[in-house]
Amino acid sequence: MITAFIYAAGRALRLGPDYADRPKILIEFGGQTLLEWHACQLAEVGVKRLVVITGHKREMIRSVFPTLKARHGLKIKEAVNEHFTEGSVLSFHVSLPDILAASPPVLLMDGDVLYPAEMLRRLIASKHRTALLLDRNFSTADDDPVLVPVRQGHPVDFKKKWQGDAELVGESIGFFKLDGADVPMLIEETKQRSAGERRAESYDEVLRALVLAGRFGYEDVTGLPWTEIDFPEDIEFARQRILPSLEAFRSVRGCS
Repeated sequence: MITAFIYAAGRALRLGPDYADRPKILIEFGGQTLLEWHACQLAEVGVKRLVVITGHKREMIRSVFPTLKARHGLKIKEAVNEHFTEGSVLSFHVSLPDILAASPPVLLMDGDVLYPAEMLRRLIASKHRTALLLDRNFSTADDDPVLVPVRQGHPVDFKKKWQGDAELVGESIGFFKLDGADVPMLIEETKQRSAGERRAESYDEVLRALVLAGRFGYEDVTGLPWTEIDFPEDIEFARQRILPSLEAFRSVRGCS
């Protein structure tokens, strides 16, 4: 049984003071919080177990778990990053015991993405035992996306501001399927970065290490509607542009 891990510990400082009193994952889109969108999409693709990694305003996030459990049939557990003001690698670190206890594969997911369930279907069904999602339609004009260059059919890097030659380059969606065979490397890379000065690092660096080691395949989800919520303008873009596009992907479960 697949377990999903949603990382939602950060303070979302780039959203500004208007959103300082609530976690990003509790912002509403179409009458549902971002966390409920996740819960509905996960339930739609058959995922029954969810671990939410919290930190900032964790009590607010935890308070909605009973409703989500009842509404979507999920088993939801909280893992707490007490050091959420430091690097996001510490969120990976607190989730390691649950990753070890879960039956592979596991899904590792950024919490600040609005998307259709079709993305998760493609990730779970990928022929690659460890896989990431990428979108070839990206812009660096007003954002700094994590880029994934592909050569000979495989991701060869995972970083912002990547430059070089590749067969194709896409933006990472922030969703990953991890096979049990790659969990030991995830653990080792996370532990190396969770002590001393390296505690300030992003968990993107852990994922990059696995990409550089050739562990990841990829699925191209170009054309599916999605957005990451980083800045105030992303919220309006999500409400005005992405939500209407998601109408075509609604299921009988009713993410509405």
